[in-house]
Amino acid sequence: MRLVLAVALGSAVGGVARFLLSAWIEQRTATSFPYATLAVNISGSLLLGFLATWSFETAGVPAEMRALLTTGLCGGYTTFSTFSLETVALAEEGAMGRAATYVALSVTLSVLAAFVGILGARHFVAFRAR
Repeated sequence: MRLVLAVALGSAVGGVARFLLSAWIEQRTATSFPYATLAVNISGSLLLGFLATWSFETAGVPAEMRALLTTGLCGGYTTFSTFSLETVALAEEGAMGRAATYVALSVTLSVLAAFVGILGARHFVAFRAR
């Protein structure tokens, strides 16, 4: 039950963070291109890469904290389902080039961000171990 509560708390925080960041970006971009979802997917991948690596490679991180940060926070924050829906919407509008660009940028930059997050966490753990 403690794991479920940890995930629920993390999901609530992640969902609110996603909402606030998306609203902030959408207010600053006057375009139909889904920059907000792209930014959330990339930053969420970076964050999940970092938090998952840090929490598994740091002794003493409780399972509840790991679940809160990864499944909860990052799961509530990331927007892959929204990404899929927006890609279909672009395709249905006949904007195949924009849809393909969105898919390519989302996948490539999110995977790269996860890699950078993993490297960052490993350097952080090594630095703290000194």
